[in-house]
Amino acid sequence: MTATAGGPGSWSENILEYFLRNNHITTEDGAEIIWYHAANHKAQVNEALKSPAHMIEADVLLPSDGSEYSQPIMAHPPETNSDNTLQEWLTEVIKSNKGIKLDFESLAAVEPSMMLLENVKRHLQRPVWINADILPGPNGNSRVVDAKPFIDTVTSFFPDVTFSLGWTTGWHPEKVNEGYSWTMVKEMEYICKDLNLPVTFPVRAALVRQSCSQLLWLLKKSNRDSTKLWHLLSFFLENWLFQKLQKSKRALKMFFHTGSQV
Repeated sequence: MTATAGGPGSWSENILEYFLRNNHITTEDGAEIIWYHAANHKAQVNEALKSPAHMIEADVLLPSDGSEYSQPIMAHPPETNSDNTLQEWLTEVIKSNKGIKLDFESLAAVEPSMMLLENVKRHLQRPVWINADILPGPNGNSRVVDAKPFIDTVTSFFPDVTFSLGWTTGWHPEKVNEGYSWTMVKEMEYICKDLNLPVTFPVRAALVRQSCSQLLWLLKKSNRDSTKLWHLLSFFLENWLFQKLQKSKRALKMFFHTGSQV
């Protein structure tokens, strides 16, 4: 039986509602969600599945051999090979009740990955986030995943998925680093404004303080009337910023990736 979009068991279900409903968290607070980052290799997947993490994040690309029949693998550049394919990864993860977030490093990996996900969809009655960096951001490179074909390909398979749409970024510790500009957030809003699906915007923690006005504007523009839509700002946070944001009301809908795996 197919879950209603945004409803219990759907890929677009609010992750706070999902984990509350399953008694894995006690309050509707994004700070309670534990993430396992870069669960790409088999050893990392096994560790993630045994961990207290609620959400498992991993990276998907096509292997460097360029074979026509190459399967999507789990790796993050500069790595271009892995001991784990997406198919093998999914086989293990569907045995758990953890939510998943797949980060796509190239457009070429998206369609074959959606085909694999389609094969296991009935076993994945939980939140599924599909992520890509679709715009260049502060100190970021131009090697982005083309937004329109990425979104179109994903939605052609799954109209009820949660998108995570971000910017490529960089950080120079000995220089003044500019934050997310108005142009950057307005470009993102333009891409998302007609997207009738939940969207989360991952941003780099060290660039948040100098970008507050821009990011708050993006969040406000993202608020819509439909109860099926929820828009979150997901921060990759150092501990000091985590403590500050926990005190704000907006932190209830923010999800925190700290420096550790879980």
